[in-house]
Amino acid sequence: MSLFSRLFDAIGDTASTAFSGIVEAVRTVFSGDPETRRRVAFSIAVIALSAKMAKADGIVAPEEVRAFQEIFTVPEAEAQNVARLYNLAKQDVAGYEIYAQRVAGMCGSGVANCAMLEDVLDGLFHIAKADGVIHHKELEFIANVADIFRVDEAHFDRILARHVHPDGIDPYAVLGLAVTTPFDEVKKRYRALASESHPDRLRARGVPDEFLTIANDRMAALNDAFAVIEKARAAA
Repeated sequence: MSLFSRLFDAIGDTASTAFSGIVEAVRTVFSGDPETRRRVAFSIAVIALSAKMAKADGIVAPEEVRAFQEIFTVPEAEAQNVARLYNLAKQDVAGYEIYAQRVAGMCGSGVANCAMLEDVLDGLFHIAKADGVIHHKELEFIANVADIFRVDEAHFDRILARHVHPDGIDPYAVLGLAVTTPFDEVKKRYRALASESHPDRLRARGVPDEFLTIANDRMAALNDAFAVIEKARAAA
């Protein structure tokens, strides 16, 4: 039996009326398998937040659904269950804040700027920009989620710079540095961020393989930012 099938089988009819029941059941159903529990909890939380964010501007665009599928490559055996979860999340009357709080809890109480939560935010941005523009309501949604995640302003600005750049990408903003930062410090920051964003590090944080598109996108943004700075400094 597949992971999500086990979950639905354990919950029964309650899943037809409240997505929150599924979220609460993860710890019980996978109590003897912490790694699987963490992976399923992460997946379900992102499904919920993705579905609710896609409706933030009032319309769930086909591009947003496809973007969700890009970062959540669903095995054929799980496709029906994931679709059911996604639709339940859209319909549940509970606000997105409850799901964001539960995701934040996976990093432990009081942890700020948790790397796994940054992975979630990157996934939400990936979906929000899929239709060519990030609606202000979607941006407000993600910013509110980041606040619940206890991501501080400087950290969020760095995440934002990877995804929202109407006037062109600012390589220093992507790395979270001032333009006057010495090149040795630029290189040090780049290497630290690249190490933290490596797919193997995401796996270690419990991020499912389905979400490694996030790591690839982030690495590309970091590499491009560093290359631009390096070229500019060499020419100076």
